[in-house]
Amino acid sequence: MAGDHYETLGVGRGASAEEIKKAYRKLAREYHPDRNPGDERAEERFKEVQGAYDVLSDPEKRKTYDAGGRFGGFGGPGGPGGPGFGPDIGDIFSTLFRRGGQGPQQPARGRDLETEVTLGFRQAMEGTEVAVAVPKQSTCKTCSGTGAKPGTMPVTCPRCNGRGIDSESQGFFSISQPCPQCGGAGQIIEDPCPTCAGSGLTMQRKRYRVRIPAGVRDGSRIRVRGKGEDGPRGAPPGDLYVVTRVAASPVFRRRDDGNLEVTVPISVAEALRGATIEVPTLNATKRIRIPAGTQHGTVQRLRGEGPPKPGDRGRADILYRLEVEMPRELSDEQRQALDTFAETINDHEPRARLLRDASAPSAKVGGQ
Repeated sequence: MAGDHYETLGVGRGASAEEIKKAYRKLAREYHPDRNPGDERAEERFKEVQGAYDVLSDPEKRKTYDAGGRFGGFGGPGGPGGPGFGPDIGDIFSTLFRRGGQGPQQPARGRDLETEVTLGFRQAMEGTEVAVAVPKQSTCKTCSGTGAKPGTMPVTCPRCNGRGIDSESQGFFSISQPCPQCGGAGQIIEDPCPTCAGSGLTMQRKRYRVRIPAGVRDGSRIRVRGKGEDGPRGAPPGDLYVVTRVAASPVFRRRDDGNLEVTVPISVAEALRGATIEVPTLNATKRIRIPAGTQHGTVQRLRGEGPPKPGDRGRADILYRLEVEMPRELSDEQRQALDTFAETINDHEPRARLLRDASAPSAKVGGQ
């Protein structure tokens, strides 16, 4: 039986999805074939980590695995006779009540894989195409996936005659199970391929060009169908998931609602008198009007100038947060001018209401 997936990743059973992902990335980097060329143990460990993450990163697969892992049952770690049912119970019933019992078992599809790409902020906003290199189990080039030595072919299993199942009558029922001689494949490899040892798969490094759509976020997961690991004996391949890591921009900040935000400094004079100023957009610059008397922290919006929204739903907005930038030093002439200006607005006391409310007697409670 394969090792416990949680132990493989070094996390507890109550680990969050983020903790599982973090543990997987650390181990995947440590045992990646590129960092351990020729190290078969590291390659095997890398495959174990990939397999564990494939199960625990999928909520449905994890739920099924947890049920079997915790309670045992048929084929589970708890052994036969446990109070629960392991993840193989569906297979048992499907063979138990198979109509006619015809045809060998279909091999499972290949495993899904995940890789990461790092993008610049502009690339993420505009979309791009990137090259990814993925180590994965692929169809053996020596035997073309048959698992048999070149010049030979798998032969029909003599026990099940190619049906892939072994039936046994017990009273009113005919109980079917995978043929123990061929493992349900319906065929036996008498002379295995020397390259893949009869599995039909070998570890290979594949390169793909992946289209990154415009507007992706940091952590977006792009599915590339059919580029995961090849399935055994001609079964369908899994999928490849490309996770984007987007570099931060020195100007634009991505908000949770998908819009962009830019901090725009303005002078005291521009805030008081109003002005038309130039602000950055994703494509160039645009001019916006600042009304006279603009307050520090005021936000203005340019609609449709942000990144594309998912599902061709137009574009998001850019929000400009205006921050009044105060001069750190004043010349004598500026200070004199400011004193004159202050005298003209001495009737404007912004803290008067605050002080008045603070010194007012407390409101009576209960009408007393």
